[in-house]
Amino acid sequence: MSSPIDEFDAKSPELSPSEKAALPPWTLSLPPLIQAQILKAAKLREGGIALYPNGFRPGASAASIRAEFGEMTREELEGQSHSRSMSGRLMARRDHGKTSFFTARDSTGNVQLYLRRDEVPPEVWELSKQLDIGDLVGVAGDVFKTKTGELTLRLTHLELVTKALWPLPEKFHELDVEMKYRRRYVDLFMSEESRRVFRIRSQTVDYLRRFMAERDFLEVETPMMHPIPGGANALPFKTFHNALKQEFFLRVAPELYLKRLLVGGLERVFELNRNFRNEGLSVKHNPEFTTLEFYQSFATYEDLMDLTEELLDGLATTILGTTDLVYQGAPISLKAPFKRYSYRESLVALGGAPPEALTSASVALAFIQSLKPDFAPKGEMSLVALQGEIFDLAVEKKIADPTFITAYPTEISPLARKNDADPTVTDRFELFILGREFANAFSELNDPLDQYERFLAQVAEREKGDEEGMYLDRDYVRALMYGMPPAAGEGVGVDRLVMLLTDSPSIRDVLFFPQMRPES
Repeated sequence: MSSPIDEFDAKSPELSPSEKAALPPWTLSLPPLIQAQILKAAKLREGGIALYPNGFRPGASAASIRAEFGEMTREELEGQSHSRSMSGRLMARRDHGKTSFFTARDSTGNVQLYLRRDEVPPEVWELSKQLDIGDLVGVAGDVFKTKTGELTLRLTHLELVTKALWPLPEKFHELDVEMKYRRRYVDLFMSEESRRVFRIRSQTVDYLRRFMAERDFLEVETPMMHPIPGGANALPFKTFHNALKQEFFLRVAPELYLKRLLVGGLERVFELNRNFRNEGLSVKHNPEFTTLEFYQSFATYEDLMDLTEELLDGLATTILGTTDLVYQGAPISLKAPFKRYSYRESLVALGGAPPEALTSASVALAFIQSLKPDFAPKGEMSLVALQGEIFDLAVEKKIADPTFITAYPTEISPLARKNDADPTVTDRFELFILGREFANAFSELNDPLDQYERFLAQVAEREKGDEEGMYLDRDYVRALMYGMPPAAGEGVGVDRLVMLLTDSPSIRDVLFFPQMRPES
């Protein structure tokens, strides 16, 4: 993996023994170029220049300057004074004898700066010569346009706001993409695209909150540390509380706590927060991730399908201005309504399985092996387990536009309500887009005796070696015994939504600080 240090080594200055002796001992392991920057900063400080002052207050931003003056002609600007101040990071400079041009960047964009030697005090001109790319400066001056039409500040004031000791990478976009994830603080001020992605993430979270609040859902917070992990089939992270002398688990889902609130009479609740699952890293998975999870009393999973269509259609329209998207070259539409298939229908209609695979384990196994010749059954697999393999191999990848898959088998839906007409399936849906799950919802199981039996079945699976099987949560069963109203609940993957809206190929692109393996 390449890194800025590799670039530094090619242009690092040779420090003399006396210069090295002047360095703090802990800096001697740093690259020589960084050591040179530390020495340069020390000389500036000795010359009376504050390296990290805290008195400058910008009066404008790059965006506000462009908005106010971008449409004015050069002649209109020359007719009167338009003094503005701003702060920015120096991203480029061009020196021409007695004049210098800089590019300064703040959180809203770039502005060109123009400095002329005979228009500023000597100490300002001298300071400008000692500034480095990456330094944060505070400036003030009159807005004008150059002969080429570039909006520019003609500086009357320049001061150092923060001295940068680690130089910016010269060709950041050409470095290994992992550097963007490891040093997001560099990525953000180097890449407008990254800033766009995280603005959309913020807008998405804001929209989701407003959408739920406008429909009378109460935002709540439930524990992050659970004495019993539950709410999803997933391997949890473990921690330990010293005072209680008790093992806890970082939550894999807030579901069981949110449904306790339904028992308590809060009929519509939602939580927008992090979950943690002790699973592998991939372009679709990060050990900690954000979900929107909500529950509505006196509703069914069919009500939530309608609500989900409304949510995604409105989200895309509000943030992007359209429901027609292109993700990694694939066009999709978030325009409601979405396609709907039952789980069993999808195996045949989308996966190409023979109809007999719905009733015969041998036919299902033969079809799986026609898709994956080296497939070997994991012990004595049930028909439902074999159908799950068909779904994973043949159905998911064929789903492009948003599609609801409904009526999942009861065997793989331990928290969902059985369908009244067919108890072998549940009142549940999952939403898939471009082969990825974006939402999971069901009419809630509120029969405490049925729930207890399903917990026991999950415990049995754990005892057979399934690390992701659920634990028996006796307090949750007790809560159901007080009486939980009929309800429906749903979890929506926020990170994957942002990936979709921003055309980001990896979940790491939409997390400020994704989990990474240790840096060598």
